[in-house]
Amino acid sequence: MKKNNFIIASFFGTTAVALGALGAHFLKSKMQAGIITADQLSGFDAATKYQLFHAIVLLIIAFLQNDKQQKWLSYARYSFVAGIFLFSFSIYLLSTRNLTGLENINFLGPVTPLGGLFLMAGWIFLGLHGIKTQNKN
Repeated sequence: MKKNNFIIASFFGTTAVALGALGAHFLKSKMQAGIITADQLSGFDAATKYQLFHAIVLLIIAFLQNDKQQKWLSYARYSFVAGIFLFSFSIYLLSTRNLTGLENINFLGPVTPLGGLFLMAGWIFLGLHGIKTQNKN
Protein backbone atom coordinates (compact mmCIF):
# COMPACT_ATOMS: atom_id res chain seq x y z
CA MET A 1 0.00 0.00 0.00
CA LYS A 2 2.83 2.39 0.84
CA LYS A 3 4.29 1.93 -2.66
CA ASN A 4 0.95 2.98 -4.19
CA ASN A 5 0.94 6.11 -2.05
CA PHE A 6 4.29 7.16 -3.50
CA ILE A 7 3.10 6.44 -7.04
CA ILE A 8 -0.08 8.48 -6.55
CA ALA A 9 1.84 11.38 -5.00
CA SER A 10 4.43 11.36 -7.78
CA PHE A 11 1.72 11.25 -10.46
CA PHE A 12 -0.03 14.30 -9.06
CA GLY A 13 3.26 16.11 -8.47
CA THR A 14 4.49 15.45 -12.00
CA THR A 15 1.23 16.44 -13.66
CA ALA A 16 1.00 19.60 -11.51
CA VAL A 17 4.44 20.72 -12.68
CA ALA A 18 3.65 19.87 -16.31
CA LEU A 19 0.29 21.63 -16.23
CA GLY A 20 1.84 24.61 -14.44
CA ALA A 21 4.36 24.94 -17.25
CA LEU A 22 1.56 24.59 -19.80
CA GLY A 23 -0.32 27.41 -18.11
CA ALA A 24 2.70 29.65 -17.72
CA HIS A 25 3.81 29.34 -21.33
CA PHE A 26 1.25 27.98 -23.76
CA LEU A 27 -1.95 29.26 -22.15
CA LYS A 28 -0.42 32.65 -21.43
CA SER A 29 0.18 33.07 -25.16
CA LYS A 30 -3.45 32.12 -25.80
CA MET A 31 -4.53 34.83 -23.36
CA GLN A 32 -2.63 37.40 -25.43
CA ALA A 33 -4.49 36.07 -28.49
CA GLY A 34 -7.84 36.51 -26.69
CA ILE A 35 -8.70 32.80 -26.53
CA ILE A 36 -8.22 32.53 -22.75
CA THR A 37 -9.16 35.27 -20.28
CA ALA A 38 -7.00 36.47 -17.41
CA ASP A 39 -9.52 34.93 -14.99
CA GLN A 40 -9.29 31.56 -16.73
CA LEU A 41 -5.49 31.65 -16.62
CA SER A 42 -5.60 32.62 -12.96
CA GLY A 43 -7.99 29.75 -12.24
CA PHE A 44 -5.75 27.32 -14.09
CA ASP A 45 -2.78 28.55 -12.06
CA ALA A 46 -4.71 28.12 -8.79
CA ALA A 47 -5.67 24.57 -9.78
CA THR A 48 -2.02 23.63 -10.38
CA LYS A 49 -1.03 25.09 -7.00
CA TYR A 50 -3.76 23.19 -5.16
CA GLN A 51 -2.78 20.01 -6.97
CA LEU A 52 0.90 20.42 -6.14
CA PHE A 53 0.25 21.28 -2.48
CA HIS A 54 -1.93 18.22 -2.08
CA ALA A 55 0.57 16.01 -3.94
CA ILE A 56 3.08 16.99 -1.26
CA VAL A 57 0.56 16.10 1.44
CA LEU A 58 0.00 12.73 -0.24
CA LEU A 59 3.76 12.20 -0.14
CA ILE A 60 3.78 12.98 3.59
CA ILE A 61 0.94 10.51 4.10
CA ALA A 62 3.01 7.89 2.26
CA PHE A 63 5.79 8.41 4.81
CA LEU A 64 3.36 8.38 7.75
CA GLN A 65 1.58 5.18 6.80
CA ASN A 66 3.12 2.00 8.03
CA ASP A 67 2.08 -1.58 7.40
CA LYS A 68 -0.82 -1.34 9.82
CA GLN A 69 -4.16 -0.14 8.52
CA GLN A 70 -4.50 3.47 9.64
CA LYS A 71 -8.08 4.39 8.98
CA TRP A 72 -7.84 8.19 9.20
CA LEU A 73 -4.76 8.38 6.96
CA SER A 74 -6.51 6.17 4.41
CA TYR A 75 -9.60 8.37 4.51
CA ALA A 76 -7.39 11.44 4.12
CA ARG A 77 -5.61 9.93 1.13
CA TYR A 78 -8.85 8.97 -0.61
CA SER A 79 -10.30 12.41 0.09
CA PHE A 80 -7.25 14.22 -1.26
CA VAL A 81 -7.20 12.10 -4.42
CA ALA A 82 -10.92 12.68 -5.03
CA GLY A 83 -10.51 16.36 -4.21
CA ILE A 84 -7.65 16.83 -6.64
CA PHE A 85 -9.58 15.17 -9.44
CA LEU A 86 -12.83 17.00 -8.78
CA PHE A 87 -11.35 20.39 -7.87
CA SER A 88 -8.23 20.84 -9.97
CA PHE A 89 -9.23 18.83 -13.02
CA SER A 90 -12.65 20.49 -13.27
CA ILE A 91 -10.91 23.88 -13.18
CA TYR A 92 -8.46 22.76 -15.86
CA LEU A 93 -11.36 21.83 -18.12
CA LEU A 94 -13.39 24.94 -17.31
CA SER A 95 -10.39 27.22 -17.82
CA THR A 96 -9.52 25.79 -21.22
CA ARG A 97 -13.02 25.17 -22.57
CA ASN A 98 -12.76 27.94 -25.19
CA LEU A 99 -9.46 26.53 -26.39
CA THR A 100 -10.58 22.89 -26.41
CA GLY A 101 -14.01 23.51 -27.92
CA LEU A 102 -15.80 22.31 -24.79
CA GLU A 103 -17.75 25.52 -24.23
CA ASN A 104 -20.85 23.61 -23.07
CA ILE A 105 -19.31 21.84 -20.09
CA ASN A 106 -21.07 24.08 -17.58
CA PHE A 107 -22.11 21.03 -15.56
CA LEU A 108 -18.56 21.00 -14.15
CA GLY A 109 -19.19 24.26 -12.29
CA PRO A 110 -20.78 22.51 -9.27
CA VAL A 111 -18.09 19.80 -9.34
CA THR A 112 -15.36 22.25 -8.31
CA PRO A 113 -16.79 23.10 -4.86
CA LEU A 114 -17.47 19.41 -4.26
CA GLY A 115 -13.77 18.81 -4.90
CA GLY A 116 -12.98 21.56 -2.40
CA LEU A 117 -15.11 19.78 0.19
CA PHE A 118 -13.14 16.58 -0.40
CA LEU A 119 -9.88 18.50 0.07
CA MET A 120 -11.18 19.96 3.35
CA ALA A 121 -12.33 16.51 4.46
CA GLY A 122 -8.83 15.21 3.80
CA TRP A 123 -7.39 17.82 6.14
CA ILE A 124 -9.98 16.94 8.79
CA PHE A 125 -9.12 13.25 8.50
CA LEU A 126 -5.44 14.11 8.80
CA GLY A 127 -6.24 16.03 11.97
CA LEU A 128 -8.25 13.11 13.34
CA HIS A 129 -5.28 10.85 12.69
CA GLY A 130 -3.14 13.26 14.71
CA ILE A 131 -5.62 13.28 17.58
CA LYS A 132 -5.84 9.49 17.60
CA THR A 133 -2.07 9.12 17.47
CA GLN A 134 -1.60 11.65 20.28
CA ASN A 135 -4.16 9.86 22.46
CA LYS A 136 -2.20 6.59 22.13
CA ASN A 137 0.91 8.15 23.70
